[in-house]
Amino acid sequence: MSTAHAPAQPLAEPLAKPFAGLQPAAVWAHFATLCRIPRPSKHEGPLRDHLKAWAEAHGLATVVDAAGNLIVRKPASPGCEGAPGVVLQGHLDMVTQQNSDTVHDFFKDPIRPVLRDGWLCAEGTTLGADNGIGVALSLAVLEDASLVHGPLEALFTVDEEAGMGGAQGLAAGALQGRLMLNLDTEEWGEFYLGCAGGVDVNVHRSAAPEPVTTGLTGRRLSLRGLRGGHSGVNIHEERGNAIKLLVRVLNGLVAELPGLRLAALQGGTARNALPREAFADVALPADQADRLDAALARWQALLQQELTGVESGLRLEAAPAEVAQLMSLSEQTVWLRSLHAAPHGVRRMSQRVPGVVETSNNLGVIGLRPDGGDANFMVRSLLDSGSAALADEIASLFALSGSQVVQEGAYPGWAPNPDSPLLALCQRVYRARYQADSQVQVIHAGLECGILAAKHPGMDIVSFGPTIRGAHAPGERVEVASVQGCWDLLVAILAEAARLRA
Repeated sequence: MSTAHAPAQPLAEPLAKPFAGLQPAAVWAHFATLCRIPRPSKHEGPLRDHLKAWAEAHGLATVVDAAGNLIVRKPASPGCEGAPGVVLQGHLDMVTQQNSDTVHDFFKDPIRPVLRDGWLCAEGTTLGADNGIGVALSLAVLEDASLVHGPLEALFTVDEEAGMGGAQGLAAGALQGRLMLNLDTEEWGEFYLGCAGGVDVNVHRSAAPEPVTTGLTGRRLSLRGLRGGHSGVNIHEERGNAIKLLVRVLNGLVAELPGLRLAALQGGTARNALPREAFADVALPADQADRLDAALARWQALLQQELTGVESGLRLEAAPAEVAQLMSLSEQTVWLRSLHAAPHGVRRMSQRVPGVVETSNNLGVIGLRPDGGDANFMVRSLLDSGSAALADEIASLFALSGSQVVQEGAYPGWAPNPDSPLLALCQRVYRARYQADSQVQVIHAGLECGILAAKHPGMDIVSFGPTIRGAHAPGERVEVASVQGCWDLLVAILAEAARLRA
């Protein structure tokens, strides 16, 4: 069959830079809207309301459920009413990461992309291509009256990046379709058929602060310049974790400079992002300041050597700081030793799916103060038992010091089905269109597919998307040509699925 289709309706207004001239124009127009309307996790309401009004203006039925998810329904093309329903799925929220020297308010400011060498990029912040491009693809399908398809539903979930709350809150059986295309993966030419599940481990301690004694001077230590990245997709690449590295340095400094005291430690801003920066406020005898600078220089050289080829921008610096209170010595010891001992990174590679991480952990966020502190660990595994075991190990470590530990937000993995009829259809369409075979993958990142499949037994699900690099980190970028490829492939898959009978 032919996969040719008429172009989407022309836009009412020309696209502004950097979107002008990009194809498919309708997809980029919708992504421009997503860049304009802020959408941090748990704050997707304005965007959702905008999209609901947009859909209704186009004569489409909408539902906002109790969890805040938006479902938009589009009738089948004439003659395709008997085809199985297809669900297009993506999430509205984005990871909000910025460099410390970048001024940006994710609750108010628009994302300002730039076009460079065939990639749409953000400078100093995340772009939100994860999962904004998937949402934009779905919106373009809903808008285009020329496409051939069966009954369509678009599910736009909320709170995916902060715990998959939208998918967790979706009522069982809320969707009518029996085929689902999740548009939330990041390597063009690959179909994904499984993903990791996960659980958060949150640690809390309360404490009594101590005053700064006479003769101590304050310093702020900063460890910056790391690449960061997605805590699932990039976890196996041996990128540095700023929290773990600075904790290691602090443990070494305490041994070398016995008078050094810790006042505060902050690092990371998202549970599912590798921490790029971490900061510690310390106090130490004034006559040890020169020794501190020399020790930091040695540590920087050592860490740069260890991370050669992975982290070229690591910087470890000290600057004067005002320190009013200190952590007690006992609390300082508990936190620094426990965080140093806590696991981070790949725990086990899969023996079933070669080359794929099975179980990992990310120490993603830390916030310590003189009166207590909190830490978050995000555990992932292709095996639900694997994530439970590693989470229990972390909880056991902190329980030894009497810390409060809560495991929460557990979500299941998505078990691969190599015999998926939808996968076979997608592969067939890809081969016919591009005269090449696609790849089938299992991803260590978390997708909503496992949760949605559990709520809709028998639903056949495949995931694909454009090529995105640096998701969850400043400098995130999406390959423009791969977005065109995704659009053409999506249109062709929908047309092929419309030939099936429910």
